[in-house]
Amino acid sequence: MSYCIFQTESGSLSLLFLERSLLIGFWFAGASFLSFLKKTYFRWILFKSGNERKINYSMLKYLSPILTICILMSINACKNMPEEETPAEWQPNYDETKVPNYDLPDLLTAASGDKIANTAQWEQQRRPEIIELFKEHVYGHIPAAGKDTLWWETTKEDANALGGTAIRKEIQCYFTEDREGPSMQLMVYQPKTAVEPVPAFLALNFFGNHSIHPDTSITMSDGWMMASEKIGIVDHKATEASRGARSSRWPIERIIERGYALAVIYCGDLDPDYDDGFQNGIQSLFYKEGQTAPAANEWGTIGAWSWGLSRGLDVLQQTPGIDGEKVSVFGHSRLGKTSLWAGALDERFALVISNNSGCGGAALSRRAFGEAVTRINTNFPHWFNTNFKKYNDKEGDLPVDQHQLLALIAPRPLYVASAEEDQWADPRGEFLSTVNTNPVYQLYGLDGLPTKEMPKVDEPVAATVGYHVRSGGHDVKPYDWEQYMDFADRHLRTRPIAD
Repeated sequence: MSYCIFQTESGSLSLLFLERSLLIGFWFAGASFLSFLKKTYFRWILFKSGNERKINYSMLKYLSPILTICILMSINACKNMPEEETPAEWQPNYDETKVPNYDLPDLLTAASGDKIANTAQWEQQRRPEIIELFKEHVYGHIPAAGKDTLWWETTKEDANALGGTAIRKEIQCYFTEDREGPSMQLMVYQPKTAVEPVPAFLALNFFGNHSIHPDTSITMSDGWMMASEKIGIVDHKATEASRGARSSRWPIERIIERGYALAVIYCGDLDPDYDDGFQNGIQSLFYKEGQTAPAANEWGTIGAWSWGLSRGLDVLQQTPGIDGEKVSVFGHSRLGKTSLWAGALDERFALVISNNSGCGGAALSRRAFGEAVTRINTNFPHWFNTNFKKYNDKEGDLPVDQHQLLALIAPRPLYVASAEEDQWADPRGEFLSTVNTNPVYQLYGLDGLPTKEMPKVDEPVAATVGYHVRSGGHDVKPYDWEQYMDFADRHLRTRPIAD
């Protein structure tokens, strides 16, 4: 495909304006150049005869118009390029009337055509089928154990964190026998006065563990990070300004007050969030001899992140003071996609939470609303496996959709949250995906989501499955956390905990 170098992302640059500007500019440049030559002589070395010839500047007086004509001819060629060869600018759909007609893959019909009628058939036949389809076509297969070996050590501990209400630990988790090899830092806050092991929330974060609280004694992450002056990330490295820059999303004091532990991992410890050909993440630990990148059906970055969450759970299950059987996995945005995939694969997670996860997360792909498959694969080609790109603009050809991903979490509690202004993440698509998990929860004799109508803003609904759409935009707010902790209280507590 040919590209016009003057095409802009917004498409607002006028070729007519460009032509006129260049016409003036090149005549001016030519005049200036000739003025310079006027004071000197231009020497041209010819090797044909070995002679040096002296040429007067007047011989070059046609340079300016010639250059201008060439430039304008190039612009005209771009302007007259066949329409089908001009790259069309992708536009998201936010119009419900333009959502394509679609049929969702049936949760309870096996590939053989058999109808799934009980939990045994679901667990032994249909659930494994769906997992394999997601591995093959979306998230990628996670390779069998290779060089990885997990061990950890506590590198820092504060017994009087948060004004004496919590214990904070920094646990370095190594994936090889070498301390210099790949590793991740798990930071854990747990209530200091708890008399028995407490349930925990486990989550990845975007900008390092130090970004969730301004405490200067937290070790600053030193890995690659997304550039953000607002967050305090300069040249893809954290600075002191990034301490606590994301604390609004992590109400640690309230989580501790409610009797929960919080464990966090910087996602970049597992795989930095950019398309580096998978050279700096954990994928290389699993390459076969001669392999330099994951195969088309193998994991991308989201797969690596989800693998890391399971390794974090390995550690939490052996951490004193933590109830390893009551660990909820939580994630926001792309990390919400990750928490869903981790929760689907690892049934040890007692409860799964997705916050504004959108396309490739909780939202139905077939709706192609907001951020669709094409856009996500173009902007973030490293998140999913290569096979997923086959479904760009062909969501209807996918053998799976996201209601099936959510259903893999049954019979465990599931909570999905949207935000009213976050149309990019398709709140309605997230709700429809959530409500369509009900047939599987009903196999277990459980109420799934207790409504078929999308609830009003800031009016949560919940049974074994919970959902709310919060006022505001793409973010994690204290309101969200209150719903998650209320939900966890109902499903993970043996007795109520007073506020």
